[in-house]
Formats: sequence, C-alpha cells, structure tokens
Amino acid sequence: MKLAVVFPGIGYHTDKPLLYYSRKMARQLGFEVIEVPYGGFSAKKDLRENADRMEAAFQHAFDQTEEILKGVSWEAYESLIFISKSIGTAAAARYADVHGLDAHHIYYTPVEGTFSYMKEKSGIAFTGTKDQWVDYRLVVDKCREKHVPCYVTENANHSIETGDILVDLKNLDKIMGETWDYMQNVRWHGDVAPALTSR
Repeated sequence: MKLAVVFPGIGYHTDKPLLYYSRKMARQLGFEVIEVPYGGFSAKKDLRENADRMEAAFQHAFDQTEEILKGVSWEAYESLIFISKSIGTAAAARYADVHGLDAHHIYYTPVEGTFSYMKEKSGIAFTGTKDQWVDYRLVVDKCREKHVPCYVTENANHSIETGDILVDLKNLDKIMGETWDYMQNVRWHGDVAPALTSR
C-alpha cells in the first residue's frame, strides 16, 4: 500500500494548482491520499511580519496535524509521500521527524522553520526568486546542506506565480513534471536521490 499526505499552506488549500495537480498525480499512481485540513490562522500579513506569531502558527498547524492524523496506521504503508506547501512544509517535516517516519517529501515553497526538521535526502523542493515569505537564497542554501534538490522559478512569488498567466502555466508544467518523476521513483523504487539542480 502507498500513501500520500497533503499538508496545505495558509490560504493555499488543496484545490489550488500545486496541491490540486500533485494529489491527482498521486491518486493516478495508486497512492491513497489523505488531506490535512487545518485552519484558524491569523492573517498572513500579521504572521509574515511577526516572528512570534509565525512560530505560534507553526505550533498551531502541528497540533492540528497530530490530531487529524492520530488514527493513521503508518506501518501499513510501504511507500509514503508528504506533499506540503508553505507552513505545511514545516508541519510535514516536523511530523515525520517526531514520529520517525521514512517519508519522501515534496516541499512546495518551504519556509525557514522547515529546515530545523528536514532530513537529508528527504525529497525535492520548489521556490521562487520573489517569494515574499522567505529569501529564496536561504531555501537554496539550506536545501543544498540537506542534499535536497531545489528547483527555483525566476520572478515567482510564494505561490510560484509571476502574474503572467502564460509564463505561469509553462512553469507549472515544469514543476508538475518534476513532481511526477519524483512520485514515480518513489512508487517504483521506494528510495530516490535525484541530482541537485535548479530551474
């Protein structure tokens, strides 16, 4: 059995492009999918500009994650993927760390708090050069330290969008292509370590 768990961001729910298509891919590849529908956060601007509120939001997301996933029998699954976005990347990385899960991660726009729990060679990451929540260079450096390939989209914000719809669709196609390849490797081989790269 194979399982994909989807951890959304604040305001970036599972019906938005990155998570919508990645969870559909997971289902097509035979993964059972569980979504983690946490909520009740402060306004995004308040969090972005206040480190204490951001830390409280991390804890809030993690506490809800613990409650939502408490009934999952992890030992029943031979392949496990955590698909996460923004603050969800921190919740996913911490949850896997605390519970000792050998999860493969797809980190969409990881935030700074993620790297305290990210394991080496644990997945792939995506970020944009105009991410408002975290300096993309920090993301690239931290991913390099963890041997996690990081794909960088030029002029893209925290949603990995540029504002030019045609450019965004081309970028989404590339991101989903990398996501699909990674999921297939996990599905067929269980352990993957793609080469470090950027886009």
